[in-house]
Amino acid sequence: MAKKNGSILYKCSNCGYTQPRWLGRCPECNEWNTLEEIIIDKNNVSASGRGNEQVEKSKPLELKTVQAQENCRFSTGIEEFDRVLGGGAEKRSAILLGGEPGIGKSTLLLQTAQGIVSKYGKDSKVLYISGEESAAQIKERAERLKINCDNIQLLCTSRLEDSLDAMDSINPILVIVDSIQTIYSVSAGLIPGTINQLKYCANEFISWVKERDSVLIMTAHVTKEGTIAGPKSLEHMVDTVISFERNNDDIRFLHAQKNRFGAIDEIGIFNMTEKGLLPVYDTASLFLTKRKDKQPSGVICTPVFEGSRVFMVEIQALTVQAKASLSRVYSEKIDSGRISRIAAVIEKRCGLVFSDQDLYINVAGGIKLSESSIDAAIAAALYSARTDIPIKSNICVFGELSLAGEIREVNKSKQRIKAANNLGFTNILAPSEDSGCIHVENIKDLVKNVF
Repeated sequence: MAKKNGSILYKCSNCGYTQPRWLGRCPECNEWNTLEEIIIDKNNVSASGRGNEQVEKSKPLELKTVQAQENCRFSTGIEEFDRVLGGGAEKRSAILLGGEPGIGKSTLLLQTAQGIVSKYGKDSKVLYISGEESAAQIKERAERLKINCDNIQLLCTSRLEDSLDAMDSINPILVIVDSIQTIYSVSAGLIPGTINQLKYCANEFISWVKERDSVLIMTAHVTKEGTIAGPKSLEHMVDTVISFERNNDDIRFLHAQKNRFGAIDEIGIFNMTEKGLLPVYDTASLFLTKRKDKQPSGVICTPVFEGSRVFMVEIQALTVQAKASLSRVYSEKIDSGRISRIAAVIEKRCGLVFSDQDLYINVAGGIKLSESSIDAAIAAALYSARTDIPIKSNICVFGELSLAGEIREVNKSKQRIKAANNLGFTNILAPSEDSGCIHVENIKDLVKNVF
């Protein structure tokens, strides 16, 4: 019986005997009701180049009969990496790690390889596939980082077929591909980095780990805007997309843009040293500026939540006379539309004019902020910058600002207040009714209490 895309055969689930017609009893092993329908797909060409692959016909099953996996995660050996992944790497998952050149992607992956081998013993093997660096370069980095190379297999190639053969023979618990843009297959052409190559090679790697209790981590190049290069479908194919960023110092930020197995609001923080990437544990005060002199105008601190942790961050504002007829907003770490909205609320509710000013907003330490609790702090910083009145260093503010000028409550107020108190902030202005803070209801109350 011929079909449009292939032919149907019947295969015995007991002995593997195949024939073109269904029978109640297998002629080879004499077992009853063991012949199952399979499809011979003429268009299915694997990376090994073999065609006419036998594909078992998929059949629906009741969701209630599916058994959930237990112990489906394993630790990478790096606490901050596990935090971003949602508690560890999910088995049979694919992770895409993007970051600018030289940020430390290869360093992080080498340390991850060592962490997994150290944690799970000799039975766990890691395969590191490098299409960018030679074996000597990777070995030199491993020696500099003092990596224990036991059970870490290294393959320097750009050919997909060589990589899949090595994966079949080693059967590693972790597969690292550095980077996916350098891998090519003869089945999709000879030029790596094309859209077809990226989709084809990534699909072959992902299909391999989905059939085994392994994890795939692929690094990816990024564009000058910081987004992952290549087709957007590459991000849809994987389970987790992680962005690796840096500030102007040695601090590195690791956060998930997509995670099928966990939250995307957790952030991992590392310090790049000669010994590699070291987790930063004292994160509460990491982004605060230590000053010996009086605090300048336009500066205020606020507690923010990133995942399960509280950070105290410093928001800096500057207003200058607009050089053109149209004022502009310069803000990289906070959405510029939010800055314009908050400035408009202050102008309407407090009578302080911003329409003839260029507004500059910065976050000390280079962390990007998006939660609504920073609205009140931005308002205070803008008011301070516009009036040139400094805010006392022991004051911090948090709360969401509405268009009516109201300051609304935000979640986890008690944890924010506790974190601020621990760092020496004695005057905490918030819409919360909790003890330990000064209650403010609107933008006028905020201005009155701060200034």
